[in-house]
Amino acid sequence: MRHFAGGQVEPDVLRRLLEAAHHAPSVGFMQPWRFIRIRGQALRQQLHHVVEEERVLTARALGEREDEFMRLKVQGLLDAAELLVVTLADGREKHVFGRRTLPQMDLASASCAIQNLWLAARAEGLGMGWVSLFDPAEVSVLLGLPEGAEPIALLCLGPVHQFYEEPMLQRERWAKREPLASLVFDESWGLPSDLFDKPSSSTEPT
Repeated sequence: MRHFAGGQVEPDVLRRLLEAAHHAPSVGFMQPWRFIRIRGQALRQQLHHVVEEERVLTARALGEREDEFMRLKVQGLLDAAELLVVTLADGREKHVFGRRTLPQMDLASASCAIQNLWLAARAEGLGMGWVSLFDPAEVSVLLGLPEGAEPIALLCLGPVHQFYEEPMLQRERWAKREPLASLVFDESWGLPSDLFDKPSSSTEPT
């Protein structure tokens, strides 16, 4: 979600959502997620500024799609009832179980927590959007993160006027959902799965 209706999220509801996030699975039960609730308007404005800076840089990096990108609404930091920053905790290097060859499992685990929170928010009738357009170093300074901690998400959360009938970026023709059959393989990369019907070739005479 990118369009929010202001309002508020009752404390008991927010606690339920965070509880759902905290019950997410994590590799080696490392629980790498940390949540920072942004309550001050001045700090929210500073984070909004950091996002705007990155939005411009991202647009430039997109080349011929720059103008198209700049017309998109990519965040709702100033409109959402709640703003949560999700960070990876410091000291993650001590967690070796499941991460020795795949250290990025800390990020995967935190993503599970975000997904739990997202689904729980939807069940409560609230919208949520994940903003990743920011310089992690700038956000770390603003929030006083310890060395080794890393911000991964700015979560906009709260009441919405309505939910999109389809993903916003699909509605705006930025991208479309890929067919599932093109993303599932059997046995090795690129071999179509027999879970899905193979497209039939026409045998009718022309």
